[in-house]
Amino acid sequence: MIAALRGRDLTIAVAESLTGGLLTADLVAVPGASAVVVGGVVAYSTALKHSVLGVDAGLLAAEGPVHPLVAKQMALGVRTALAVDGRAADIGISTTGVAGPGPQNGTPAGTVYLGFAIGDRVESVLLQLDGDRQAIRSAVVSESLVRLAALLADPR
Repeated sequence: MIAALRGRDLTIAVAESLTGGLLTADLVAVPGASAVVVGGVVAYSTALKHSVLGVDAGLLAAEGPVHPLVAKQMALGVRTALAVDGRAADIGISTTGVAGPGPQNGTPAGTVYLGFAIGDRVESVLLQLDGDRQAIRSAVVSESLVRLAALLADPR
């Protein structure tokens, strides 16, 4: 992924909730990551999703943090929250969901939304995952990178 981003001269910013920094750690584990990864925000608290990432407070109050629009707004918000010298990141990616072991506010463990903001394109992806807490979190990281690669390959 890092090589693909470098080859296209794209930067990426990451907003994580249930993955708690695992996605950013996976990206920066690759040599040369500093050329494309501007940073990451772990907004584990719902309040931080609003105050740091700009997710609509009304949306969070009405729907909670595990929602497709929350994922989209997190992905958009992290691009500007982590702007470097006034330049927003080219790509924002976000993770929000329930890692378990049990449900959260009626949402089953394994329910996850990924958010992607690439240029003017903003999308969310629903994942329904099985396994224990660690398996779910690891799967979210893997799926995030697979989906990002697919979106970058799509010329839309």
